[in-house]
Parts: sequence; C-alpha cells; structure tokens
Amino acid sequence: MNAHSRSLLRKRGQHDSGKVSMVELFFDLVFVFAVTQLSHGLLAQQTPIGALHTLMLLMAVWWLWIFTSWVTNWLDPEKVPVRVMLFALMLGGLLMSSSIPDAFGEKGLLFACAFAAMQVGRNLFMLWALRGEGAAQSRNFLRILIWFLASAVFWLWGGFEQGALRTGLWLVAIAIEYVSPSVSFWVPGLGHSTTAEWDVDGSHMAERCGLFVIIALGESILVTGATFAGLPGTNIAAAAFLVSFLGSVAMWWMYFDTAAERASHRIAHSDDPGRIARLAYTYMHLLIIAGIIVCAVADEIVLVHPGHAETMGIAVILVGPALYLLGNALFKWTSNDRKLPPLSHLMGLSLLAVLAPFAFAHQLSALALGAATTSVMILVAAWESIALRRMSRTAP
Repeated sequence: MNAHSRSLLRKRGQHDSGKVSMVELFFDLVFVFAVTQLSHGLLAQQTPIGALHTLMLLMAVWWLWIFTSWVTNWLDPEKVPVRVMLFALMLGGLLMSSSIPDAFGEKGLLFACAFAAMQVGRNLFMLWALRGEGAAQSRNFLRILIWFLASAVFWLWGGFEQGALRTGLWLVAIAIEYVSPSVSFWVPGLGHSTTAEWDVDGSHMAERCGLFVIIALGESILVTGATFAGLPGTNIAAAAFLVSFLGSVAMWWMYFDTAAERASHRIAHSDDPGRIARLAYTYMHLLIIAGIIVCAVADEIVLVHPGHAETMGIAVILVGPALYLLGNALFKWTSNDRKLPPLSHLMGLSLLAVLAPFAFAHQLSALALGAATTSVMILVAAWESIALRRMSRTAP
C-alpha cells in the first residue's frame, strides 16, 4: 500500500474532487434538527434575553458546522476513518441539539460537553489525519486546537454555573472562537497562519454553505406548512400562508438565482480562496442563516396572530428580513468585485427602516407588516435579478 492510498486527504485537481459526498449530506441532517430547535426556542422565548440566548446557540451551532465543512474540504469522506469521525460528530450533534431548548437551564452541562468535545475532538482527528502530510497544515490545526481548548474551558465552566454567570462565560467562549480566525489563530511560539495556507476547494466550500442555506429555508417551509395545517380555513389564514410562502421564495431567489453561482465561480478561481472562505462563507453566512431562522419565527407569528403582534413580535417580523438582506449584501460584497454592497439590498434595508416607526406604533397588523416586509424582499430580489441580467446582456 503506497503513501497516497493511505492518505485521508481529498485528491485535488480532478473534475469531481470538490464534490459534496452523501455522507456529508447525511451529516447535515443533524443540523435540520438543530435549526428547528433554535427557531422553536426563539418562538417560545420572545424576550430580549431569549433572543440573546438563541443568538448564542446559533453562533455555536454554525461554528461547529462551518469548521466541520472546512475539515471535510481537505479530508476525503469516502475514507472509512473520516466517515467514522463524521458519524461520531453526528452523535454529538444530536446530543447537543436535543439540549438546545434547555441549554440555559438544566441541560447546560450536556450542551457544553457535547459542543466542546466535538470542537476539540475534530481537531485532534485532523492532527492525526495530517501526520506525514506536511508541517504547515499540522501547525495550523495545532494552533486551532489550542484556541478551542481555551474556549472549551469557558464552555465547561459555564455548564456548571447558572443564570447570568453561565451566559457571561459562554459569551467569552464564543468570543474566543469567533476572534481566532480573524487573528489567523496566532499562538505564542507558533506564530500565525496565513490564508494562503488555507488551500480550500472553493467550489466545495460554496456548495456546502449553499446546502446549509437550503436546510434553513427548508425548516422555514416546514414551520409554515405545519402551522397552516392546524389553522381554520379562513381567508386571513390563507393570506398569511401566501405571505409566508412568498417570503421564502424571495429569500431563495435572492441567494440562489445568481449570487451563489457567481460567488462559487469567484472563489474557485481566486488566487487566495482561503481569504474569501474565511470572510464571505465563514462569517457572513451566519447573518444569512440567522435571518432565515428569525423569518421562520416571524412567519409563525403572522400565521397564528395575524391581527396583532406584541412589541417583540413586531421586532422579529422586521429583524428577520433585515438580517437576511444585510447578510446577503455583505456576502455579495465580499465575494465579488464590488466597490459597494448591492444598491438593491441597501434600498431594501432603508425601506424596512421606514416601516419600523409605523410598526412599533401598532399602526400595522402582524399580517400587514408581514406582507410589507415580504414585498420588500420580493422587490429586492426582482431588482437585483433584472439588473444582473441587463449587465450580462451588455457585457462584452
């Protein structure tokens, strides 16, 4: 058996080297459950502290998933040890996801242990997989391991505490993990890595993040369908259902019509794909996913309470589209040759800001506000689609 056959790394340079495997898609099923738990948690706790807790848990879930996607960008999921590693992460992910509704209650230690074990364990596996493959990548994952060991201390410490102390400790853990890539995982004595060392397959990274967007949109569709199925067959319920469905279509169109493909082409042909992967796909996609989850909660509010929403419900209906528009604007700005974010998205954010005073003055019903925000999303999607098609026709 030669050295190449023993390697756990993907083969590069072949036409299907960046193909997303079935085991990666199987792994993603755990995160369908996680996204559902997050949206249900926010719906059950429509308070500022509930929103903060949901955001923290989302940041943890996203960081776990995106770092695993980075790892499988290098590792070959068709190799048995890599599959076993992914199955182990799936088991941990199920335990973590099951604890999300009570993560700030009695199941905090379970969440912390599962999350920290997956983050640390995956990097230990990567160090083992990289033995004999080159010192640069091994040093890089040693740096990452040290950062995640530091964050694990605060995750586990917070799991043993309660209330505000747990929240504070977990905020520190999240800050450690989110800061680490921005400082290139600098460690005293080991220095820092460079994005040139993060030799990612751009098409694989783009497809993986697109699939997570589909997961979140799918969860939104499930919430809409399940809620509508339990409502009486009234015209108002039908109107709320249509508004929610069109909002999901607008979100799909805004991301997948042209943006995903253009960004995929850009990262696949970039001289520094690691830089684009870090900024556009690792950081900016968090806002996109957050927007979809909050929009799913907003859809349920509009469906169940079309005539009136409390102040927090109004905030949810407005913030969901705003997060999604902002995330898409920044993603498109950082993944393409744009001097500014798309004008259509900036206009959409401005229109949402105009709606806010009327909404918080309770001059709009929940259904009317939902219809207005959906109209903004449709307008942005149509504007961008038409503008890009005109540009492609006039391009030399």
